[in-house]
Amino acid sequence: MIDEKNLEPDEEISCEDEEQQMFEHFRFDVDKGQSQLRIDKYLTDHMEQTSRHRVQLAIEAGYVRVGDRTVKANYKVKPLDVITIVMPYQRHGFEVAPEPIPLDIAYEDEDLLVVNKPAGLVVHPGHGHFSGTLINALAFHLGLKQAADEGDERMGILVHRIDMNTSGLLVVAKNDEAQLDLAKQFFYHTIDRKYIALVWGNIQQDDGTIEGNIGRDPNDRMKFKVFPDGSQGKRAVTHFRVLERFGYVTMVECILETGRTHQIRVHMNHIGHPLFNDDRYGGDQILKGTIYTKYKQFIDNCFKILPRHALHAKTLGFVHPRTKQYILLESKLPEDMTALIEKWRKYALVRELDEES
Repeated sequence: MIDEKNLEPDEEISCEDEEQQMFEHFRFDVDKGQSQLRIDKYLTDHMEQTSRHRVQLAIEAGYVRVGDRTVKANYKVKPLDVITIVMPYQRHGFEVAPEPIPLDIAYEDEDLLVVNKPAGLVVHPGHGHFSGTLINALAFHLGLKQAADEGDERMGILVHRIDMNTSGLLVVAKNDEAQLDLAKQFFYHTIDRKYIALVWGNIQQDDGTIEGNIGRDPNDRMKFKVFPDGSQGKRAVTHFRVLERFGYVTMVECILETGRTHQIRVHMNHIGHPLFNDDRYGGDQILKGTIYTKYKQFIDNCFKILPRHALHAKTLGFVHPRTKQYILLESKLPEDMTALIEKWRKYALVRELDEES
């Protein structure tokens, strides 16, 4: 289970980002004196704050096993059975107050909605952010309220997160059926996600793939790092393609195959190209360029234009849980990233003209 107190507000938590962070894991060793009972009834009786409906949905999704095989809801529990179940995590124990925070909704229907999250908006309450979050805004939008001791299962159910200072698309389930289905798509890496990033340095190759386990940095728990030997962390794969070069920085498109915490930020830093103005991974320093005062002033102005790391979740594609139709959504670059890229584009052009003259 997630320890809400130990989550940083800008950590991305998705299904494949440490499976245990998205799913609660349960194991039940059935007593030898247990009478035969439908497994959905048995699990409902033995799991706190879990409805029979949610248990049945988990069974239908294949998340419940007896021994090494999946079972149906009408399976009769027998003495000494070993039952295992994973269920999408459902947070309890804090109050979510509806707040009239504007939402930029890219798509919405009875089952889910996709939000175009602005940079700076914390996704979920916790770690010093108990109001002014995306969840508070969703509670207002959906007309819901979750008290500290009850938990409304209809609260906009987050299937994944993006960092506080990352802008872009985020899908939210409105019901248990949608949550379980979308969670499964994330878990099996069938969700399509593309990000736009501006990174330090001139990436030589036009495209490539970065592979390397990502885990928490043992020397700094606020950061994550790549463990190339696979000794720690979880498998992480990022594909990238160069979109435009500006000499000292490069604009890239990143496609997530997995979704580890800070994955793009960590992987790009690992290959020597940290995100522009990423204060956690060293991108808020001048890493490429000249020693002239005029250039330093130019970079300072760039940092002011984009006072965050340069990362935007541009594309999100998934199969709709109910209709089974493929939905592909795109989000325009926000104004701060657009202005930054245009500033670098003009700088690169002037520099090229100077070199030719």
